[in-house]
Amino acid sequence: MATVNVNAPMCEAAEIVRVGVVLTTPPEGKDCVVTREDGHAVRYTSGKNEEAESFVFDQVETADTMQNFHHELLQPLTASISSGYNGALLICGASTEKICTLIDHSIIKQLLANLFSCMSSQVKDELFISMSFLQFYPDGSAVDLLSPSRQPLKLVTHPVLGNLVGGLCEVCVCSEEEAYTLYKTCRETLKSSADSIYKRCSSLFSLAVEWKHHPEDLEVCRSRLQLFSLAGGASRADLRGVSPLVKIVDQIPHGATTSDKFLPFLLHDALTGNNRTVLIYCINPQGLLDDETPSALALAQKVRRLITKPTVGCWHPRASEQEIRDNVMDLRTIMMSEGGDDVHNTYRLAELIQNLQIVKEQSWEKRREESKKIKFKIKKSLNSNKQLSSDHSTDCNESTDTMKSLQDQLRREVEEHIRGKILASKNRPTATTLDSVLGAFLISTEGKGSVGKVQNRVARIQQLKEAVREEALKCGVAADKSDFRQQSQLEYNIAQERRRQLKEDHGRLIQDEVEKMERDLAQEQLLTEGPQRELLILTRERQILVLQIEALRTEAQQAERDLQDQHHRHQRELQCLREESLQVFREFRQVSEEQRKMSEGRYRSILLEAVQDAIYLSAQNQQLQADNKQLHKALGELKDVLAVRGDLKEEMFSQQK
Repeated sequence: MATVNVNAPMCEAAEIVRVGVVLTTPPEGKDCVVTREDGHAVRYTSGKNEEAESFVFDQVETADTMQNFHHELLQPLTASISSGYNGALLICGASTEKICTLIDHSIIKQLLANLFSCMSSQVKDELFISMSFLQFYPDGSAVDLLSPSRQPLKLVTHPVLGNLVGGLCEVCVCSEEEAYTLYKTCRETLKSSADSIYKRCSSLFSLAVEWKHHPEDLEVCRSRLQLFSLAGGASRADLRGVSPLVKIVDQIPHGATTSDKFLPFLLHDALTGNNRTVLIYCINPQGLLDDETPSALALAQKVRRLITKPTVGCWHPRASEQEIRDNVMDLRTIMMSEGGDDVHNTYRLAELIQNLQIVKEQSWEKRREESKKIKFKIKKSLNSNKQLSSDHSTDCNESTDTMKSLQDQLRREVEEHIRGKILASKNRPTATTLDSVLGAFLISTEGKGSVGKVQNRVARIQQLKEAVREEALKCGVAADKSDFRQQSQLEYNIAQERRRQLKEDHGRLIQDEVEKMERDLAQEQLLTEGPQRELLILTRERQILVLQIEALRTEAQQAERDLQDQHHRHQRELQCLREESLQVFREFRQVSEEQRKMSEGRYRSILLEAVQDAIYLSAQNQQLQADNKQLHKALGELKDVLAVRGDLKEEMFSQQK
């Protein structure tokens, strides 16, 4: 729960709002002339009206001398905060990134350094500093950028602590570096979350400072620094929208309050309540719209007339808590005695319980614990975002390495398969003896019996090929194509909707300006006649034409940026498709080459086997023929021997007879 105001007055004195003006461009322009006089005044001369207007401020600087605000405006502000006063710094008119960057480095960063330096220079035994950050959309809604759960916010008025923003998260900070780092982080979050309407969103960066003069002291001194960054222009014809400061300044003289919206309520409190307030208005003297420069100067002049009532804030947490508890007990006793039917007492009891809970939430220990949780979630969120951006490249690198490893393994399997075929063919013997022929036959039978091993190797090769294909898909060769197309279509739809919304806003703005011109002319019809009326009509029509030209120029620039983005997206998609096609062709060529090598190796091995089988059969035939001849010869010799033996037996038998 963050405090906006502290109602514990000790010394009250009325002070005016101090105003500093920054001339962001060279003072000489075509449509107007703006000169800086003595560092405290601005002299404005319009191109259509030679009568000069003078505006007096507390300090006037250029973009190059913006750091000079510290001596006269900002150092007294930080010194008063260290003394127990609330301070508010309003920054308006910063419409370009260059000016925003200069303000961050020249004002915000130095202001934080001055504040922490003042607090550390004073002797304070116990010090507690916390920060919060609110973002305001053009529709009046507010978002807590330090809340991870984006819990709803509400305005609460406390009898002791004053006006509070209920549900606002605070983070404890110990140095100006930590505070500025969180400030920049929140600014980046605001820019990313607001997207196209970033320049129309306002913000509030707050630092709450609390301390005790002694550790045993029950009194707590508290002050707050509020840094408002307000979007929009001072002219109602400004294409960025009207600054919320214009509405507040117009309502203050009438005593009007707008407590239903966060930003008007907080601005009203900063400009008229318990604060010492400084306004720094950045003015572009060479603006195309003639109304912007004089309107901005007049608005800053009005703010300088506003009065605030700063007071030193101190309170006793334990005494306040005990007092509220006593009131709760007394009210409960009254309700029990009356039967509890009084609706007013019921609402009063609920209000007291809420006030008691607010006081209990101001405990330093509890806020430090909550701050640790918020810091952890913020750090985790930032790390997760960085991890998401680095995981994609890491995963792709890992997938590429895995795919290379699988391809190398596949290549080795194919080479071993081919080499095994060739070695099996070369090792088949071509002997000419019967035993050698039997050995070769056994080896050939063993080789033909290892078909299962060959099939297993071929299956492993197919598995490796599938793994390589799946790894390529995992790396995003095919998936990125679909995602890229979807992302391209989504970005196109967003750009189209942004241009349509911009065109509608410009149309409404121009229509409002036309209606305003018609009303003004109708009111002045009775006062002006003849050439003066025609001149007045031409002047108003010129303003409408200038507004239309500026609107068309803005729409054309937006369309050109969208066209360039679309062209870059198409170029990236074309490059992605080209790389994908080349990858497919490379894979197809590699697979075809591997299949060709495998087929060639298989055909060579079959041819070699056929040649070796032919040689083997020829050698076996020759051996069988030689054996047959030897058998025939041996048979002939055996017949001759038997014939000789038969003749001898016949001769012996004849002799015996």
